[in-house]
Amino acid sequence: MNNDNCCNISCDNPLDKQYWDAQYQAKKIGWDIGTVSPPIQSYIDTIEDKSVRILIPGCGNSYEADYLLAKGFTNITVIDIAPTLVENLQLKHVNNKNIKIVLGDFFEHQGEYDLIIEQTFFCALQPYMRQQYVWKMHQLLSKKGILVGVLFNRTFEISPPFGGSEIEYQELFQDAFHLLHIDECKNSISKRKNTELFVEFKRNNQVVVNLYSFEGVTCMGCMNTVTKMFLEIEGILNVSMSLNFSEVLIVSTDKINLGLLQSVINYDRKYKIKKIKY
Repeated sequence: MNNDNCCNISCDNPLDKQYWDAQYQAKKIGWDIGTVSPPIQSYIDTIEDKSVRILIPGCGNSYEADYLLAKGFTNITVIDIAPTLVENLQLKHVNNKNIKIVLGDFFEHQGEYDLIIEQTFFCALQPYMRQQYVWKMHQLLSKKGILVGVLFNRTFEISPPFGGSEIEYQELFQDAFHLLHIDECKNSISKRKNTELFVEFKRNNQVVVNLYSFEGVTCMGCMNTVTKMFLEIEGILNVSMSLNFSEVLIVSTDKINLGLLQSVINYDRKYKIKKIKY
């Protein structure tokens, strides 16, 4: 049985603002454990600088933010797309200057953070958005910035949440980040025992990370061919295409000319690549 199932509203619905707001209005979030995640709590306890700039995306009920505030941290930002949730959080912290609560789309958010805490946000996104997630995290982190948190190391019959594996995460984040830790959690809550990975990824400042829209690929075979061809370009370190073939993440040692990328795939006229700037 999937005890972390969140689909109290039909899973056929888009996972947009309306979907998540309905979840919080119903007050039924399957993966809400009601307290700070123990692996993240343990990590927070190691941080000495209480003024570090912290972001929690897809913050939910923000138990991690509550714990940070209780420990004396003074520069916390949380963001979520669900209006009902954000209104409740704003009322809860109305007189607390140490936390900023933002209603909005994480992928449109602007700022710079020393630490981004991942807790059930990655798994709430459709898997085809994972390349966009890596790109945005790299954008938002400072030069010494760290992405830390917990990722599921399992699959689910009903989603969200969406699961994954250590190998998948390594392939997705490699080169854009230094993978400091990606280990099985030793202190997960009982119902998630042996199903969580603790990750600590440091921003790689020696690379360029770009996201592109892509047209024309319709199968895994074509995706693999295009990926291989891009990897043969000098300076490109990692190429990852989204599961719906609509976006491609490219990590390189230097800026790669868009015309060069297009010329490599011109053998098929339906292939088109454009840089995403939002």
